[in-house]
Amino acid sequence: MPVINETLGQYSELFMLLAAGTYTVAFIAFAWDLAKSSKMLRAVDLKAAASTAGEKVTVSAGRVAAGLGGPDAGGPAGRAERPTSGLTVEGGTAAGDMKYAGERRAPARVAVALTVLGVLIHGAGVVTRAFGAGRVPWGNMYEFLTTGAFVAVAVFLVVLIRRDLRFLGTFVIGLAIIMLVAASAAFWTPVGHLVPALQSYWLIIHVSIAVLSSALFTLTFAMSVLQLLQSYRQKNFAAGRKDNLGFMRLVPNALSLENLSYRINAIAFIGWTFTLMFGAIWAEKAWGRFWGWDPKEVWTFVIWVVYAGYLHARATRGWTGTRAAWLSIVGYACVIINFTLVNTVFNGLHSYSGL
Repeated sequence: MPVINETLGQYSELFMLLAAGTYTVAFIAFAWDLAKSSKMLRAVDLKAAASTAGEKVTVSAGRVAAGLGGPDAGGPAGRAERPTSGLTVEGGTAAGDMKYAGERRAPARVAVALTVLGVLIHGAGVVTRAFGAGRVPWGNMYEFLTTGAFVAVAVFLVVLIRRDLRFLGTFVIGLAIIMLVAASAAFWTPVGHLVPALQSYWLIIHVSIAVLSSALFTLTFAMSVLQLLQSYRQKNFAAGRKDNLGFMRLVPNALSLENLSYRINAIAFIGWTFTLMFGAIWAEKAWGRFWGWDPKEVWTFVIWVVYAGYLHARATRGWTGTRAAWLSIVGYACVIINFTLVNTVFNGLHSYSGL
């Protein structure tokens, strides 16, 4: 049996390596899509600007002739026929709507297909790790990271069914690659049994919700970063300065990103609330107390407070725009600290890194 477990563990590592390679190609395809679509939209901008300039000349000529043709020549009717200068794509604007011209985005379709292939391979790695260990595959940092990356990509693909968020692909897949590389390079742990405190059904309940919530926080982190970039770009555009972030033409405006991030953060916050509650119940079962100010417990509560503050400030105090985005980013930074520093530096009852 130990030989079989070790073999399954080796297969799992091979699947993880193949998944990372597939994700890397998908990442390149998503980046290519952003660059190619940005170039296309820039050409649309230039054409619209040229059309607008030509229309101004025509309208000016009409106004010169107005003295001969009547007072209404070149008036409202002429203005109504002017072309818009926005980036119109399938009935919406690239800055505001989340619908894009799929038939003109072959790289995006290839990237999504590669992501689906990658997540299937990644899922095989998670499953073989589970069979090799004879338990759920999130008992140490390596397993939590690889499973968390899988869930983050899977959630991204599920959301794609309802909303066209392919513009997030570069960032989500990039984060997944970083997580897999970090798991293999810094947190690799051989297949093995859990310490007695983790041999409980609460591991499945508590950690699975924590993984899902962390995956959603990963998505909103990417959206908040894009929101800051888009806000900066919109301010430069309003001030008449040069657009140095051409790839952001394909991304919705800052307000749309903020609203979607807020809704996903609200769902993730509910999940994190259950993570905190179920962790306390598990602590009482394992150690005879609900709360003991262990570093892991403290940081889990800190994360809850930061995201609670984010939701409250945005809903009741008018903390919108860049302030809301920064609060979301701070919350995710706390998630990273909780996973890395707290597990490896601080001594506590939750030090189950496996290192």
